[in-house]
This record gives sequence, C-alpha cells and structure tokens, in this order.
Amino acid sequence: MPVATLLPFTATPNRKSASPTSFRLTEKFILLLVFSAFITLCFGAIFFLPDSSKLLSGVFFHSSAVETNTHTGPDSSDAGSAGNDDRLLAKIKKDHEKALLEAKDTLQKLPDVIQNDILADKAKVTKESMGKGAKDGNNLPFIEYHRPPGATGLEPQDPETRERRAKIKEMMKHAWDSYKQYAWGSNELRPVSKHGHSSNLFGSIKGATIVDALDTLYIMEMFEEFDAATDWVEKSLDFNVNAEVSVFEVNIRFVGGLLSAYYLSGKEVFRRKAVELGEKLLPAFKTPTGIPWALLNLKSGIGRNWPWASGGSSILAEYGTLHLEFMHLSRLSGNSEFAQKVMNIRKVLNRLEKPQGLYPNYLNPNSGQWGQHHVSVGGLGDSFYEYLLKAWLMSDKTDEEGKKMYYDALQAIETNLMRKSTNGLTYIAEWKGGLLEHKMGHLTCFAGGMIALGADGAPGDKTGHQMEQAAEIARTCHESYARTTLKLGPEAFRFDGGVEAIATRQNEKYFILRPEVIETYMYMWRFTHDPKYREWGWEAVQALEQHCRVDGGYSGIRDVYASSPNYDDVQQSFYLAETLKYLYLLFSEDDHLPFEHWVFNTEAHPLPVIRKDKTDRPNEVE
Repeated sequence: MPVATLLPFTATPNRKSASPTSFRLTEKFILLLVFSAFITLCFGAIFFLPDSSKLLSGVFFHSSAVETNTHTGPDSSDAGSAGNDDRLLAKIKKDHEKALLEAKDTLQKLPDVIQNDILADKAKVTKESMGKGAKDGNNLPFIEYHRPPGATGLEPQDPETRERRAKIKEMMKHAWDSYKQYAWGSNELRPVSKHGHSSNLFGSIKGATIVDALDTLYIMEMFEEFDAATDWVEKSLDFNVNAEVSVFEVNIRFVGGLLSAYYLSGKEVFRRKAVELGEKLLPAFKTPTGIPWALLNLKSGIGRNWPWASGGSSILAEYGTLHLEFMHLSRLSGNSEFAQKVMNIRKVLNRLEKPQGLYPNYLNPNSGQWGQHHVSVGGLGDSFYEYLLKAWLMSDKTDEEGKKMYYDALQAIETNLMRKSTNGLTYIAEWKGGLLEHKMGHLTCFAGGMIALGADGAPGDKTGHQMEQAAEIARTCHESYARTTLKLGPEAFRFDGGVEAIATRQNEKYFILRPEVIETYMYMWRFTHDPKYREWGWEAVQALEQHCRVDGGYSGIRDVYASSPNYDDVQQSFYLAETLKYLYLLFSEDDHLPFEHWVFNTEAHPLPVIRKDKTDRPNEVE
C-alpha cells in the first residue's frame, strides 16, 4: 500500500504546495498561537479552578462516579450536575476518613502482624488475579498450599532416645557433607575413591542424591543444607536430556522426592519440576494395553523393556509403583491424564486370571498376557503390593478397589508363599511355576512394615493375626542380620539345606545400605512401642558406623560374613532417602510424620493423605 494512502495528510512529492485554500506562513503562525493559548487555558482550569480534584480523579483514576457523570447525555440539566458533584464530594470525604482510620489502626499493630497482613493480602490478590481454573506462567493451576501436620517433630522426651536420634542426624550430615564435597551434582558418591558415581538407571539426569535427600534434610531440620539443595534444583536440575531412563527409578526417586519436598516446604520450584518430569514420563504408556515400558528415552519418547525380562515383559514392581506419585501429579497439575494412566493399569490387571490369586512378576504390554509365572514379594514384585495398600490409605480410605486388591493379594501370599522354618522363623518364599524357592530377599523384609500398616483395616477379625505375622517377619529379618559376622543383613537368605536365615551363595552376601529391615522396625515401633525394635535399630546404627562409615561417606559391603569389610565404594542415594530417614523416625515421637496424615512412597518420600472432605476444593492440598 502507498504511503500516501496510509498518511493522507502528509505532503507527497506529487502534491502541489499552492492552492486556493492554502494558508500563508503568517496566518499559520497566528493560528498556532491561538491554539497554544487555548490549551494553556484548559490546563489552568484543571489545576486552579475550585473542585478541580474531582476532574483530576476522573481523568487519572477513572472514578466510577465521574464516569457516571460524564456519561450523561447533552441534555443533562445543571441541577442534576450539581447533585452529582455533591454526592462525589461526600464520597471523597468518606473515603478520606476511612483511609485515615485504616492508617491509624495499622500503625497500632505490631510489625509481625502488619507483615502477616501484607502477605495475606498479597496471596489474596494473587489468587484473584489467577481466576477460577487459571494457570500461572508455568501452566500450573493455582494451589492454596497448606503444610500437613508433622513435617517436623518435637524432641524425644527420653534422654537416651534424644541422644541416639542426634547421632543419626550426625550420620546424615556426614553422608551429605561427603557427597557435597566430593560428588556435588553427580547422582551418587564413591566414598572410598572420593568422586562421583552415576548409574545408567537415570540416563544423563543428574543429582539423584540431592533430590532423594531433600525431604530427609527438611525432616531433620537441616535447613541450610536444604536451601543449598533447593538452589541446585532450581538452577541445575535438567530433564531435557537425550537419554534412556528407568521409568520406575526416576519416578520413585525424582518425582517422589520433588513431590515430597513441595509438600513439606511449599516451594513452587518442586511442584513445577515434578510436573515437568511427570509429563516427560507419559509417553512410556504408549503401548497397546497402556502398561508402561520399563525404559524411556526422555527426548524421543520411545520406550522398551529390559531385554532380560520374560518375552519383552513389563515388570510388576515397576508398572505397579506409579500410583501414589501420579495421583498427586494430577492433583498438583490439574491434568487428569496422570491418574487415568495408573487407573488403567488396574483395569488391565483385573481382567486377567491370577494363578492361585497371585500376580506374576511379568506382563507383556503388547498382548496384555502374563509372562513367566514367577511370583515374588521381594525384587520384581514388592512395591506393587505396597502401593495397593497405600493407595487406599492415601485416598483417605475411599479407594475401595485398591483396598480389595491388596487384601485379596495378601491372602494369596499367606496361603501360597508364607512358610515357617523348622525352628519357627516365618518367611516369604518365591513361587516359580507352582514350585517354591525357599529364599527370602532383603527387599522382602519391607513386608513386615506393610502388613502392620494394613492390619487395622484387615477384613473380619484378622487385625491381630496380621500384626502377629508382621512381628514374625520382623524377627526373621533381624535374625538375618544377627547371624552375620558384621551384623548387617545379606541381599538374600535361605531356608533349605539345613540353614535358616543365612545366605549360602556368594552373590547374595552383599549389603548395599538397604533400608527395608529398618523400615519394618520403624512401623513396628509406631504400632506396638515394643522397645526391642528401637534396640534392633540401634544395633544396625552401630554396625553401619563400625563397618560402613569411611572418611568420604558410607559404603556398601561385598560380604557381610567376612571378618572385615570389603567396600563396594558406592553411597546409594536411597541410604539418605530411606535408611537414615527411617532410623531417625524410629527414634522420633509419633507426631513426626504421623501415619494419619502421611503415606510414604517406596523410596520413603512422604506424601500427604488426600482428604475426602476437601473434594469441594480441588485445587487445595491438605
């Protein structure tokens, strides 16, 4: 389009400068003087005439009263205008008096009260500006944050208990300071060689120990360390990687750790990062059945299963250990897709026939059929059962489907897998195609705590029976520790060939700082207050200090039956996330992360119960 058409009053080279209607230069100058005088007169009227304040308020502050007055038509009478002016003056006077009273009232308040009022007003304005269903700059819904009870607890009243808990906090500080000094930003620490260690489970995502330890730091009130970890998460935690990760491990450690840190501290960076990572895991569910892949490339979204898993199957403990985190992701993101994905897994499982009521460890995500009939409450199966129970508890006991699946599965486990040794030790064997292998893994020792946690909701009159089972499993697992040279438990122990609770194979004699036995002690203490559980926990503390502590942190051991430790040179991230946290809670009061308000994910990250009486406020957490 030609410039002349856009600017019709701009002279163009083609336009004649002289015409019958043109002004001379002198006439133009006179007109300019007149116009300037008129403008000066108008502004003088605004600033100097009486009652000019109402005109200013109408021009600059859009007073509703002025707008009402100026919107009257050209036929408005002088009397009506005078009435409007009187009302406006009265309103200005009233507002002025109100402002003076508010200022006087504010000046009489204490500084802390004034600060709280400011924060409350700020939150109110933020919420109103977000609007219903509105989203912030990160496309997340507004959440009215309320910290659930028990994020931190009181000091134990008993002096010995208080001293022991302080010792466990010192152990956490040693583990954390060593990691920070020698491996900051790496996934894990090599405490003997004093440098970073990275597992292929996390691809090229960094900082597993930082994220895994966040809630432990907060719970132990190590706030300076927590702030340093928070700063790293905000500036350096990056999920935009072209790498293959374990969906299960990344979910329980990273997503779980971030969610827990958010619920404990209220810091938005954790919610934002958790949802971001959760969204990157969603392509894992793109299978014919919706059963997710075990491995996922976070950039391409291409998934696959472990090549060693039966016929390309997904693993029960992996696809069955997403429920708690994904339900909270839906709640915090406003995206129901997370919840739909994990609820679909249940639909697939409920359509399948279970051999003897048991859930095999392998399920093909393409055909939706079981793979090899191998059943375990330890590795490959463990946390699936844990999450059925905890899904019910986390739903404020409204998830009846999860409850039924758990208690039905527990009954099948008791009937088919739970056995008693010649000398009276209760253990949970493994089931392979109908044949029992009389082996119990360290991982299986979590079951004592799980059964105790669910005993109160057991059907019929089975509560007492299940508490007895839990206590018997705790005793068996304690025996697996007591019967070693170093008083630390092996990876697996057997009940055949004349041995009980002892590892007989070299590849089962290692200890990698696992938490499951301590976890069961903690649950049993909470439910029974039997002092033996604290004593057993303290035995473990002494063994960890004597045999696993090195100058650069804590290391796993290759053979717990050897006379002296042979270090594996890895400080696992779950040592800080689980083992030390459960030990600390074992020596804490019951009001610290109380079970009626919190549920622990399988990496010991506490998540709040989603209260059924807050369904009318979907964007509010407890």
